[in-house]
Amino acid sequence: MTPVDLRSDTVTQPTAEMRKAMAEAEVGDDVYGEDPTVNRLEQRAAELLGMEAALFVPSGTMGNEIAIRLLTRRGDEVLAERRSHVCRYELAGMAQISGVMPRMVDAPGGHLTADHVRAAVTPRRYYTSDVSLVVLENSHNLGGGTVQGIDGLRAVVAAGRECGFRLHLDGARIWNAAVALGVAPATLTEGVDSVMTCLSKGLCAPVGSLLASTRERIEEARRVRKLLGGGMRQAGVLAAAGLVALETLVPRLAEDHANARLLGAALGRCRGVRLAPVETNMAVGVLEGQSAPDAVAALGEKGVLATAMDASTLRLTTHRDVSRAACERAAEAIEATLG
Repeated sequence: MTPVDLRSDTVTQPTAEMRKAMAEAEVGDDVYGEDPTVNRLEQRAAELLGMEAALFVPSGTMGNEIAIRLLTRRGDEVLAERRSHVCRYELAGMAQISGVMPRMVDAPGGHLTADHVRAAVTPRRYYTSDVSLVVLENSHNLGGGTVQGIDGLRAVVAAGRECGFRLHLDGARIWNAAVALGVAPATLTEGVDSVMTCLSKGLCAPVGSLLASTRERIEEARRVRKLLGGGMRQAGVLAAAGLVALETLVPRLAEDHANARLLGAALGRCRGVRLAPVETNMAVGVLEGQSAPDAVAALGEKGVLATAMDASTLRLTTHRDVSRAACERAAEAIEATLG
């Protein structure tokens, strides 16, 4: 029987409509700004995200690191939640590329509050470094796919402005957050200086992310993208899939959220599992008295692929390529293995 692959929504396969669009894409040299399909994707993404302009980049990590480079100076600090992607999964990129370091804080569900932001203000002295940028993540991966609500987000943005900080939103899964809250994605970007979002997770595109900001910043971002080796040529072949993703796959994310709740309920019925709130397409449980890698191995023997985020944290991620029936089969295996 085909394994139920719940390791990540990055394992999704492009849809038939995407493959057709890619085969028929009108292309040009994007480094010259001449790829019409890339240009359409960037324009559409900017509209959806409520920004002036956007830039197509190979990965979310590159998009985040370009934003940090543009919004900081060497020697600055970046306020971020300790488990955020920019702190955990980007190989200290902010230090290597931009010469800045994170000021990490713990926050419930991974979401910074206005109090966290105000507490980052320190007396200015010639021998101390200062926070200049706040990085938010919505939805928050290691928080369990949790969503920062509109009121909380607006309070953080207002505090950031009050303190003179810039704000970048890691919106790799902003589409999931928007669907969970029942709002337009642009509602979640109000007041931030830049936002990065991925096309290659729950939206099923094979490659690509977008960085959106002002036109002036995006022109500078184009230079940094080239510096990092991200200048692509006939990239319309990839951008075509991204356009299909934005136009057809966002509404169906609600199905993934429902399937994650099914898996979360199964995890919650198991002894010694502390379940995080299931708000989007992830069910995350902290295992007490057992090893998450061992649980992953045992589930694998039953045809369910999962991810150990650390020694005790198990993550199950739903996506288009796992059906309701597959998730029901996975739920049975979870209870049989961990219950």
